[in-house]
Amino acid sequence: MMTAVIPFNSIVKDHISIPDMDDSLSQLTINLASEDVRKVCQQQHEQANILTTKLNILFVVNGALLTSLSISRLIYVPSVFSLVEVLGFLLNFILLINAFLPRQVIISPNLEENKFLERYLALSPEEYQLQMMANLVEIYKANKRRIDDISQCLIYSAYTTLTIAICIMLHILVTYFLPILSIK
Repeated sequence: MMTAVIPFNSIVKDHISIPDMDDSLSQLTINLASEDVRKVCQQQHEQANILTTKLNILFVVNGALLTSLSISRLIYVPSVFSLVEVLGFLLNFILLINAFLPRQVIISPNLEENKFLERYLALSPEEYQLQMMANLVEIYKANKRRIDDISQCLIYSAYTTLTIAICIMLHILVTYFLPILSIK
């Protein structure tokens, strides 16, 4: 786990012009924006959970394909199909393990530090909300790269799984049905 420390002055004041906080509309706007940012981060978390489910499904499907090849003993018959299947499984499991490997998750602020209390409790409520919004935006950006990497690995893995399944079907057709057709 990685902690992001985002200085108030560097992000909030550079990217957000702070209107007069006495205006009730600006406080309402800050509250709405803060709520929206939290919703987007929650959606990102749900997307990460969906990707984990897809990863698990691809592991199970690949395990089932490999098991079916082992039971039918097709993988042990030397042929071009067997070579493609073995290389496909190797590539696919590398992609799946790469998607499975832990990546740095960014969390801000770090609640384990005493500086958190000193830094954030000294802020006015409006500045605190703006700082938290800035933190959430930076966290979203960093975690989005991580989710995009996982998603890309899973897309490649899904296409590899499809290629392996097609290769297995062709292998079954060539091994079992072509000799029967040529005898008749």
